[in-house]
Formats: sequence, C-alpha cells, structure tokens
Amino acid sequence: MPLALLALAVGAFGIGTTEFVMMGLLPNVADDLHISIPTAGHLVSAYALGVVIGAPLLAAVTARMPRRRVLIGLMGLFVVGNALSAAAPDYHLLTAARFVSGLPHGAFFGVGAVVATGLVGPERKARSVSLMFLGLTVANVVGVPVATLMGQQLGWRATFLAVSAIGLAAIAALALLVPADHGHGEGAGLRGELRALRSLPVWLALGTTVAGFGALFAAYSYVTPMLTDSAGFAEASVTLLLALFGVGATAGNLLGGRLADHSLRGTLFGGLGSLVVVLAFFPLLMRAEWSAAAGVTLLGMAAFTTGSPLQLMVMERAAAAPSLASSANQAAFNLANAGGAWIGGLALAAGFGTTSPAVAGAGLAVLGVGVATVAYAVDRARPAASGPERLVAEHVPGAGERVEA
Repeated sequence: MPLALLALAVGAFGIGTTEFVMMGLLPNVADDLHISIPTAGHLVSAYALGVVIGAPLLAAVTARMPRRRVLIGLMGLFVVGNALSAAAPDYHLLTAARFVSGLPHGAFFGVGAVVATGLVGPERKARSVSLMFLGLTVANVVGVPVATLMGQQLGWRATFLAVSAIGLAAIAALALLVPADHGHGEGAGLRGELRALRSLPVWLALGTTVAGFGALFAAYSYVTPMLTDSAGFAEASVTLLLALFGVGATAGNLLGGRLADHSLRGTLFGGLGSLVVVLAFFPLLMRAEWSAAAGVTLLGMAAFTTGSPLQLMVMERAAAAPSLASSANQAAFNLANAGGAWIGGLALAAGFGTTSPAVAGAGLAVLGVGVATVAYAVDRARPAASGPERLVAEHVPGAGERVEA
C-alpha cells in the first residue's frame, strides 16, 4: 500500500480525536467557562453541525481544484478551528470554533477516499479506504483517552493545542507523501456537482448509512449507563471498555476493507446482519462483566465492518461527483449520530429500561438491511444505469509517475 495512505490516516487520526474528545472533557470545559454540562453538550452538536454543512459544500466548491491542495487546505482549516478552540475566551466563541473545526471533517474523508482509491489497483480499493479510516478508529483507542487525560491534567485548552499540532503534522505528511495531481471533478461547479446526486441509488446508499450507523449510535450513546447500571462496572472502568470498542472498530474496519474487495455487497449485508444480532442480544450481554466487555467489542466490530463498503457504494453510485458523494456520506454518518442518539433517548425516556436503546438500535439495523435490500433490487432493475460494481474515480498518479504541468 502507498505511503500516501499514511498521510491520510494521520489526518483522520486528528479528526477522530477532536470529534470525540469533547465528550470526555465536558465537565472540565463546563467548570472553566462556568456553564452547565448540558449547555457544554451543545459543543458536541456544534461540531456535528459543522460536519453536516461543510461536508457537501466544501467538496462541491473545491471539486475542480487539485485534490492534494484541497486536502492540505482542509487540514489547514482544521488547525485553525482547533487553535481557535484553545484560545476561545468564552462559551459562545468556543461554540463557533467547534463549528469551524467540524467544517472540513466530511470533505477531508470524502476527497481522501477518492485519492486513496486512485492510488491502488481495483482489487484493493476497499482496503485503501479502510486504511485511511484506520486513523479514525485508532483515535478511539489511543487518541481520545490520551487527549482526555491531557485535558484533565493540563487543562482542556492544552488538548486542542495538541490536536492542532497533529493537524500540522498531517499537513506536512500530505505535502510530502500524497502525489501531486491536476485532476478536476467532472461537474460544472456547485450546480453540476449537485446534479450528479440526483440518483435514487445514491440516496438509497446514503439512507443505508443513516439507518446502519444510527443503529450503532442508538446504543453507543448510552453505553456508559448500560455498563455501570446493568453490567455492574465501576465508572473508572468505562474508559478502558470504550477503548475495547475502538479495538473492535479497528478490527471491523480492516476486515470490512479486505472482504469488500472480494464482495462489496456481501460484506455490507454481512456487517448489517451482524449488527442486528449483536444489538438484539445486547441486553443479555450486559448481564455480566465478561459478556458486556465482549459485547462492546463486537458492537464496534460489526458496525465498522460496513464503513468501507458503504463509502465505496455511495461513490460508485455518483460516478460524476465521487468527492461530493463521499463527503455527503460523512454528513449522513453524523446525521446517524444525532438521530440514533435521539431514538435511543426516546426508548430510555419511555421507561423501557437501561438497555432499551440497544433494542431500538436493532430495529434501526433491520431498517438498514431493508434499505440495502431495496438498493440491491433497484440496481438489479437498472443494469444499464448502474453497471458492474466498480468505482469510477480519477486515477491519482503514483509516486513514480510523471505529472503533466
């Protein structure tokens, strides 16, 4: 695999760290800025809103720019957002800074996925995407716990300065390792890019992402009370258990990438089916400490097995705008985050029990299987439109290839 994938993974590591570390720093931020924890929770929503807005917009307006330059620019915006977060004197400016930090998130993964698949042969496209996403999953194992500890010991501002430094390292890696390219998107500006998304298969693929990862976040958003109230873990053990989720997500991401290169559709259905089973049995798994630890690991593995297949499926269903479609999939992921947490919260508020969000998640996973089945039927009915399952994207020159000026 090309070293350029390492540069993409470094950027993904920084993005994954800054996205999830705020959840661990909420008490520290709330105390320092003299606000309540629920109010501080809006900082998480501000970042997610930035992702949803920035993902398709930035991908569309930069579609005609060289992709290496786009990636470097997006990481530059990421550094600025996190530096502003570290310097924010009050809650309102910190909220704005978190919004700015989220803007490049989806576009980076979207453009990065197109670059990653262009660096390898057709038999390794899914693996190349999974290696880029490796930075995101490893962030949950290493980056978030270390950054949270740093924030607790040195202050939350130190955490965002450290994340800014990771962003600078990613910029250097992108400049050194990602080949220069002069490829442009096929769409004619923003209107042309958006026109490429007027396709039922594209929206069905995005819908599968929303339902599938909504299933994950319906349960994962409330996994801490499940582990403490149902499984009997002490609160001090939760951080380690969440790291197990990251380990499972990393394994599932790598497994999904390898399997999807052999059968994209089969891997997607297998991952969604596994997610249904894990979530359906989650209440039983939460009855003992050993089974709860296994359940958290399996949850991460089942969910992230679908990551690479979904990313590729969205990209190949919008061949004229692969960067925009890929970025839109990241926006769908964050909508799944918010929607899944909301649905899981409804189950809790209705008094169905601590583990009820997992059961609600199982229902969403079944919905994801249903949407994926409809997408498969639509593709079968439109062979001329969809063609064979292949990724249509411009080739990014390898390190040994000449690039025309």
